[in-house]
Amino acid sequence: MNHDDIKRGPGMQPMFLPGVERGETPSPYTALIRNMRDASSEYPQIWHMFAFLPKATEHLARFTQEIMRGPAPISAGMRELIAAYTSYRNDCPF
Repeated sequence: MNHDDIKRGPGMQPMFLPGVERGETPSPYTALIRNMRDASSEYPQIWHMFAFLPKATEHLARFTQEIMRGPAPISAGMRELIAAYTSYRNDCPF
């Protein structure tokens, strides 16, 4: 598959590392990416790294979920809003 042939959601740009984006290592993220592409939907680009190196990134995925969903003085919804605003300010789709 050519880097330019990868189906992306509207507004999604190619990654800087096309080999990572094309990675097909068996992983739950590989299936998620495929499903989102088939639906022409946008998805977090970090999923490509999770799919490319599942063993190396499983800790990051757990860390992220704990930060975003674990017990905290700020609600999960407020944390999502902060993350979305930060992504917006960084001109990064969230």
